[in-house]
Amino acid sequence: MTSDSTAGLPASSAACAAAPATVTIALIGYGEVGQLFGAQLAALPGFRVRAHDILMAQPEPAARMARLAAKAGIATSPRFEDAVAGADVVFSAVTAAAAFTVAQRAGTLLRPGQLFVDLNSISPATRQRCAACFAGGAAYIEAAVMAPVAALGLAVPMLLGAGAADAAALQALMAPAGMALTLHSTRIGAASAVKMCRSVIIKGLEALVVESMLCARHYGVEDTVLASLDATFPAMAWQRQADYMVSRVLRHGRRRAAEMREAALTVRESGLAPLMAAAVAQRQDWLADRVDAGQVRCDEDQWRNAADALDRADP
Repeated sequence: MTSDSTAGLPASSAACAAAPATVTIALIGYGEVGQLFGAQLAALPGFRVRAHDILMAQPEPAARMARLAAKAGIATSPRFEDAVAGADVVFSAVTAAAAFTVAQRAGTLLRPGQLFVDLNSISPATRQRCAACFAGGAAYIEAAVMAPVAALGLAVPMLLGAGAADAAALQALMAPAGMALTLHSTRIGAASAVKMCRSVIIKGLEALVVESMLCARHYGVEDTVLASLDATFPAMAWQRQADYMVSRVLRHGRRRAAEMREAALTVRESGLAPLMAAAVAQRQDWLADRVDAGQVRCDEDQWRNAADALDRADP
């Protein structure tokens, strides 16, 4: 991917300044992404990491997060203001619904020279609203995560939307961490459009597999269905894919549904009716509801076991 336009842009003070001896990272959101990025960054020389999460206001989640952070060498900051103060790079990895609120808060607190990196899966229009919160202050950088974070960690490929100088500043600061950061466009929202259009396919395929496999298992025809799929698409390894895709929805269905609502918004903003994206969000939420009801375990990694549990719950 290449930038839409990078020529003739002024270099920012962030890009021109010498890299600090120690890079201070603030993680806003200490869920799966925050914990993984934080632990990997804290293990590297030259990085200092602190984390903030809204759940740190509640005693039990706060204690659990504090234990995880201490084990990884990360400082916890119950106050948002303390977390971002003086940070070189602020990574926002929260829910899609909270992304704009976090950007608003950060936009009032961060100063020129600081970099705010928005990792959240949100629509191009939402991304542009977030960027507007930083007018005249810190640099806003959209980062579209293009592969599963759990498998690749800091090496997960990301497409950036930012001014060329701000993107270069981030790339320079994070190069020792091995982050795969590519400037896709200087136009905020373009990288998110790539991410959202890709999600219609990826999350849509997950929803199709959930629906097809649960139905096939109910009728006792799953082996024939899988054999037929393998014959048609032999490279897909459908049994393995079914286990993986169903398990991902079991673990992260609510978050995936929120992302698909942002994808539906992206489709709607293009002038198309988001018939498929909206349905995918419904199927993701449907399975998340059954996890919340205790009908199936969120850590089940065999799709047949999940199907049997759901069939027993809803005969």
